Amino acid sequence: MIFNSLTFLAFIAIFLPGYFLLKGKARLLWSLAGSYLFYGWWDWRFLSLIFISTLMDYWLGLKIDQAHEDKRRYRMMVFSCTLNLTFLGFFKYFDFFINSFAEMMTSFGINADVGTLGIILPVGISFYTFQSMSYTIDVYRKHLVPERDFIRYATFVAFWPQLVAGPIVRASDFLPQFQKDHEFHWDRVISGTGRVLWGFFKKCVVADSLAPFVDQVFQEPNAFTSINLLIGIVFYSFQIYCDFSGYSDIAIGFARILGYDFNENFKKPYFSQNFSEFWQRWHISLSSWLRDYLYIPLGGNRNGKFSTYKNNMLTMLLGGLWHGANWTFVFWGFLHGMYLVMQRQLGKPFGAVMNGLRFPKALKVTINIAITYFFTCFAWIYFRSSDFGIATDMIVGMTNLDGYSFVSMMNKFWVVKGVLLIGILLTVEISDTKLHWNGLAYRNPAFRIAAFATLLLLIAFFGSFGSGAFIYFQF
Repeated sequence: MIFNSLTFLAFIAIFLPGYFLLKGKARLLWSLAGSYLFYGWWDWRFLSLIFISTLMDYWLGLKIDQAHEDKRRYRMMVFSCTLNLTFLGFFKYFDFFINSFAEMMTSFGINADVGTLGIILPVGISFYTFQSMSYTIDVYRKHLVPERDFIRYATFVAFWPQLVAGPIVRASDFLPQFQKDHEFHWDRVISGTGRVLWGFFKKCVVADSLAPFVDQVFQEPNAFTSINLLIGIVFYSFQIYCDFSGYSDIAIGFARILGYDFNENFKKPYFSQNFSEFWQRWHISLSSWLRDYLYIPLGGNRNGKFSTYKNNMLTMLLGGLWHGANWTFVFWGFLHGMYLVMQRQLGKPFGAVMNGLRFPKALKVTINIAITYFFTCFAWIYFRSSDFGIATDMIVGMTNLDGYSFVSMMNKFWVVKGVLLIGILLTVEISDTKLHWNGLAYRNPAFRIAAFATLLLLIAFFGSFGSGAFIYFQF
């Protein structure tokens, strides 16, 4: 089930009244049943997968806590991670690695006729696998007391607002919120509704309006002039941002209505002045997960420069592979790993040059943001391209300089519409630093009504509702 569907509207109309009418265990069961219905609507067969994963980590969490020997605790934690990663690896990467092996053998002149299984990727498996893994790891580290109520734990794993595309929530943050019933509060409903509407605006209006132009450009780059390719990658940078952060906004908003608090997943990432800051603003739940459960255990920045660079690269490579079974994702991760290494190497000399030029602070900030955004967009080319050939065609086409004029621009209506919508988005985000729109809407009922009505009108008149699922469903 997807948020931008009539089925979801019917689901909400039934789920919300039942949720607030029920109390205690009955509310937990209602939430779990609703979450399984939400997930199973796509393909009911994969409910068994999430149930097995839930049952396995619930049991192992208890066993890890009961074990007194460190070696036994460690073995069970490793066993839990191995099982989770085996499920994820089989469904997400088995066919990918089989195909990669066959292509490698063919390049050596060996005919490797290896068949694939045509495995269907379960929606959201990357998200709930990482969420479940963090639970057993935290129990092993004694950062968390294991949950003894299976229904409560199962609801934590499958909670429908963030189940299929995040944010990835930590058990230490979220499980305690199930300890009590949350009452119906208008303040939460108003705040959550505003967040939901903003998320729908990002997804249905901005992201889905940019999608047709982006799809055409990346399908056949050689058919477009330089300016169209450049616009295509800029549009994609905002498409994926609005698509993914829009989902997070909707998830955070509905959770808030139900009485739960999720951490922020995006904080205006395209205003970052360097790549460390970018990963503190982009997909925060994943980047913090990779930091706490991969980068720091590898050694972090504790053992000298070379070790730090190695750990940065491994973390970003695995982060790229997490996104999808394609070498272009791995290369995207490699680029971001290189960016972080280059920032450590060149950050201070570059800062000294900027200070020596005595530019005004605002100009320095603008230059830093522009450089970070440029290299981020370059990496997005590989993230969006289906293969390296498409990515190469995009890069070569943009550098050909064979048409950087308005006359050579194709699909001008889509371009003008996209630029206007991006302008609205950036205007809201920039002005939010001064006006704090959420607080203003909370304090001023007239402004709140006007803002909600404006968002509804923009969604109704400019929204596109035929593009289907969110981009991150495929990850």
